[in-house]
Amino acid sequence: MAELSTDRLVLRRWRDSDLEPWAAMNADPEVREHLGDLLTREQSDASVARFQAEFDRRGYGWWAVEVRATGVFVGFAGLDEVDDDMPFAGVEIGWRLARSAWGHGYATEAALTVLAHGFDTLELPEILAVTTAANLRSQAVMRRIGMTRDPADDFDDPAEPEGPLRLNVVYRIARSARG
Repeated sequence: MAELSTDRLVLRRWRDSDLEPWAAMNADPEVREHLGDLLTREQSDASVARFQAEFDRRGYGWWAVEVRATGVFVGFAGLDEVDDDMPFAGVEIGWRLARSAWGHGYATEAALTVLAHGFDTLELPEILAVTTAANLRSQAVMRRIGMTRDPADDFDDPAEPEGPLRLNVVYRIARSARG
């Protein structure tokens, strides 16, 4: 499994020491605003177990993100196969950071590194990103890393009831479109 790094960040496999701060993120209403219900500690821990199993199976997935200078865990970034119930297929890029890590450019920095890994190492032809229509911060990161949106791809998430989490937007970037 490749560990990825930037000048400021290390994207690595998950450690037991990540479980508590990860659970705190998943219990934070602001972090979960565009994701749905808060998670219990058990649900949060189970998500990490799934991330590790998927990484072992595929060789890629959700990396834990830490700040290089301090070693502090601040969230995750990575790639995942699109769920079968979505109206499209492919590999999705994503990120989630603790509120303390917002506003430092970490999401963009991590996403650019993950994107490069997806195209240069995994040789993916296209990477997409999905978020709620209301998640303007994530959409800004998507644009900063070179992704574009076609409103014709917007869709209602079949797993969500009517409300702010139902309408989703899709951004895409093809390997051939990278500058």
